[in-house]
Amino acid sequence: MDKQTLSFQAEVKQILHLVTHSLYSNKEIFLRELVSNASDACDKLRFEALDKAELYEDAPNLEIRVWFDEQARTITIRDNGIGMSAEEAVAHLGTIAKSGTREFMAKLEGDQKKDANLIGQFGVGFYSGFIVADRLTVETRRAGAAPGEGVRWSSEGSGDFEVETIERAQRGTDVILHLRDGEEEFLSAWKLKSIIGKYSDHISLPVLMPQQKWDEEKKEQVTTDQWEPVNKAAALWTRAKSDITDAQYQEFYKQISYDQEAPLAYTHNRVEGRTEYTQLLYVPAKAPFDLWNRDKRGGVKLYVKRVFIMDDAEALMPVYLRFVKGVIDSADLPLNVSRELLQESRDVKAIREGCTKRVLAMLEDVAQSDDPGQKDKYAEFWRQFGQVLKEGIGEDHANRERLSKLYRFASTQADEGVSFEDYVKRMKEGQEAIYYVTADTLSTAKNSPQLEIFRKKGIEVLLLIDRVDEWMLSHLYEFDGKPLTSVAKGGVDLGQLQDEEEKKAADAVAEAFKPVLERLKAALKDRAKDVRTTARLVDSAACIVVDDGDMSAHLARMLKQAGQTAPKSLPILEVNPEHALVKRLDGDARFDDLAQILFDQALLAEGGQLEDPAAYVQRVTRLLTPQG
Repeated sequence: MDKQTLSFQAEVKQILHLVTHSLYSNKEIFLRELVSNASDACDKLRFEALDKAELYEDAPNLEIRVWFDEQARTITIRDNGIGMSAEEAVAHLGTIAKSGTREFMAKLEGDQKKDANLIGQFGVGFYSGFIVADRLTVETRRAGAAPGEGVRWSSEGSGDFEVETIERAQRGTDVILHLRDGEEEFLSAWKLKSIIGKYSDHISLPVLMPQQKWDEEKKEQVTTDQWEPVNKAAALWTRAKSDITDAQYQEFYKQISYDQEAPLAYTHNRVEGRTEYTQLLYVPAKAPFDLWNRDKRGGVKLYVKRVFIMDDAEALMPVYLRFVKGVIDSADLPLNVSRELLQESRDVKAIREGCTKRVLAMLEDVAQSDDPGQKDKYAEFWRQFGQVLKEGIGEDHANRERLSKLYRFASTQADEGVSFEDYVKRMKEGQEAIYYVTADTLSTAKNSPQLEIFRKKGIEVLLLIDRVDEWMLSHLYEFDGKPLTSVAKGGVDLGQLQDEEEKKAADAVAEAFKPVLERLKAALKDRAKDVRTTARLVDSAACIVVDDGDMSAHLARMLKQAGQTAPKSLPILEVNPEHALVKRLDGDARFDDLAQILFDQALLAEGGQLEDPAAYVQRVTRLLTPQG
């Protein structure tokens, strides 16, 4: 191929502009990204060579070499991995097929434009070289190709790049960075070694650099022809826990997750038995931008006998734990395992179950700690990931009890952080149920009329305001033998908490109020299934409830907002016969208007929407206008 000049894809041009003008908070990550890419290339060769051993050619030992040339002002990263053909070089280095490119650029253009750690998160790590270089040259040959099929790719990071065919004896790839003025600090063996030690110590391949020795005549360190490893060349998860510092665990997490913050917690274990595997799993401290994408691939990398298999083995972790990052290295799975085989494998099922239990144990350790710092950590974790963890109650029957103990809610006693266990400990003597109300917002829940009798009697009620709560409640019926009971469903029954005198008084009032109830039922026959008196109201005139078997009004609204059809079911209107507005009904000439207003106010109080707001306004106006 003669030398060709080609244009970058439009998205690449944008990224290159942002890289060269915005990513300067942590310049040294360019080396982390390029060494990581070199390691991936070696992993790919190892994988392809499982069926084609000849791809190793005459160099079976995989390695990465890094060196610099002070006079030429270049840094070179070489791997003897899979390499690229001319077509692959154009495709991989000139275009980006990654769906996250827009999100990447949106993040860089927003508040996080200085965050260089974002670059690896979206598969565009190669371009980080332009943070320190004004020109990148890539010389490569794909494993198995002839020496005459080498490729040279080069660009100054503007709008174009050049590609040409070259002679290249060895397979693999050289990435040559031509440093821009002011980046001389990287033309230092000590600097490069420290960066590799910081970011790439865990890489299982040796990263080699020319050996330095003291020259007595020159009184300085000089470079020799000998190469020496500058990383431990052992995958972090294969090393003994006693040999790994907390800082190394945290740095490895940042490397695999592209997260700048330290993880909330991590666990590192070797599991032996019928299924043998090593797990190194992390719970992030902050939610990723794509947390709510349930179709997103998982964050767990799969290795088999230290051979990299895939980046996103979602079969190894349930969907509700999709935020977990880490590595699983199996001793039993076949090296040619596919995604389809992962879904069916009994070994994978055992790994998934074991990893799920280990993650839940990690969260339990943080949640149950008496250390105030750990309690604060869990509170922040719950704010970030609580809604996702609630998905697990319906997906993971085996761990339902463990999950329910991890859940936290707002209640009439606290705006957040209330567990089921906390609630049960505070239950009144004689209280038989765990009471809750669902609503769109905390304010709506707190001010729900259904809570009035519970407040009067000092009974705590959980305030469930997450969209996932209704779905959770369809799978979670009780905790510690105590049924979960909605304060907005069925008739209010406080059991032993309501004395006989109160019940007799309520029955007497209901009997005396029967004529008014019949008129209300007639006036509201198209809107309410029933109208009845209630003991649950103290200050409000009326409230909306549904029968025990019916869908809650909150869930029906959510389905409607999502464009789905909710089952048709009329609510029940409960009225407080002691309220002045309700007492006024009897004998008032505007009975029908008052009945409709009573219903509309009850609907608004529980977060509903009026079907005919104009009619409501007209009725209220008529009511406020003096008769005469």
